[in-house]
Amino acid sequence: MASEVRSLESEAEALCATARWCYARGWVPATSGNFSVRPFPDSPARILITPSGLDKGTLQPADLLEVNAEGKPVAGAGKPSAETALHLVLYRERPDARAILHVHTVWNTLISGHYEGEPYVPIEGYEILKGLSGVATHAYLERVPLLENTQDYPVLSGQLAAALAQHPHAHGVLLSRHGLYTWGQSVAEARRHLEALEFLFEVEMRRLTGRKRTVPDFLT
Repeated sequence: MASEVRSLESEAEALCATARWCYARGWVPATSGNFSVRPFPDSPARILITPSGLDKGTLQPADLLEVNAEGKPVAGAGKPSAETALHLVLYRERPDARAILHVHTVWNTLISGHYEGEPYVPIEGYEILKGLSGVATHAYLERVPLLENTQDYPVLSGQLAAALAQHPHAHGVLLSRHGLYTWGQSVAEARRHLEALEFLFEVEMRRLTGRKRTVPDFLT
């Protein structure tokens, strides 16, 4: 029991520290984003998640809600986000996942809009891909599933489950013009995946939209 308590406290604090880190980077503006963890491998239905409308820059473990397998709160104050349903799908389809991070950044918003209508965003040939679990070489194609954004969460949940089944090696999922979901076997691994993917999204968007500098006529 004591080890379970330490595990709970450690992962809850790590999740909150990561949320505050994301806020400091401008990745969860205007109370957006949501973060969750399931700290006990033998109790997969027990999930701690951020409540709706909370400023992530001030998040503390006491702010987290405990929800059950149906997404209903069983401990804590506040209301679960509607996107809790997507966390539950991710945990069900990725049984090794112990933490999920969802952010709204400039670069994931832009790249998801750029590829809107495509089944996934391709990222290939970059060294930082090796920051993703199981990837040992830059010569790797990461396919990040891309779903159309909607507030119909039962429909979106079904689409998310299908995308995860179709892309079993994906490390994240994008909602078009909305944000990124990524996960890991710990908060630390999820944070590493988040940082790697966000770096790659920025690099790819700069490459895709870059323009060559031209020399003014008067200098030629």
